[in-house]
Amino acid sequence: MKAFAHLTATELRLLSRDPGALFFMIAFPLMLLVLNSGNDRVEIFLPSYMAMILAIGGISVLPGIVATYRERKVLRRLAVTPVAPVALLAAQFAAQVVMGVAGSAIVVGVGVFGYDVEPPAHPLPLLLAYALCSAMVCAIGFVVAALAPRARTAELFGLLIMFPMIFLGGAAIPREGLPEELRRMGEYLPLTHAVTGLRDGWFGTPAAMPFLVLAGVTVVCTAAAAALFRWE
Repeated sequence: MKAFAHLTATELRLLSRDPGALFFMIAFPLMLLVLNSGNDRVEIFLPSYMAMILAIGGISVLPGIVATYRERKVLRRLAVTPVAPVALLAAQFAAQVVMGVAGSAIVVGVGVFGYDVEPPAHPLPLLLAYALCSAMVCAIGFVVAALAPRARTAELFGLLIMFPMIFLGGAAIPREGLPEELRRMGEYLPLTHAVTGLRDGWFGTPAAMPFLVLAGVTVVCTAAAAALFRWE
């Protein structure tokens, strides 16, 4: 447990020193919120930006880091130490979750206290949707890291998956403003269900389907990542 805690703290410290991660997971969503603050329904952006922050970390940032560790033989060297390589992957997951929580807390805090957005109507379903979204995007990120032969390829694959998800899934732009064809395409993306679950938890009526989809995608991607992952 001490080794895992130390690894998590180290991973979080390294992640917090990454200018790209800091910008896109904290500054960028905050900038979008400020730009959209004149919208009559500014509250719809908060749960969407929470999903976007998690997607950026899990699908875009995480695969490049994990693939870099494999490419530089970090995972291979860990295999001959008392600390198993899987502990490093778990620590990276934990670091991404903590960074996502930090970015989400800042955006939500600015929205609630700066723009008088009402607090969530259903906090527990909101937290459940947030937890499942965190697990899902990181599971997808581990699949990308498992398939990518090199770190740069993992970063590219992550971006190619992440951008359509956040724009078509309603995380960056509300799906209500998209053309009908794009809205239909977005219905097949898992992040769409994450946004729906978060929005329902904030100001709607929570339904079971988004949670089931998120849990199902998490299980499938976790199993795929475990089967495909290469330590070296």
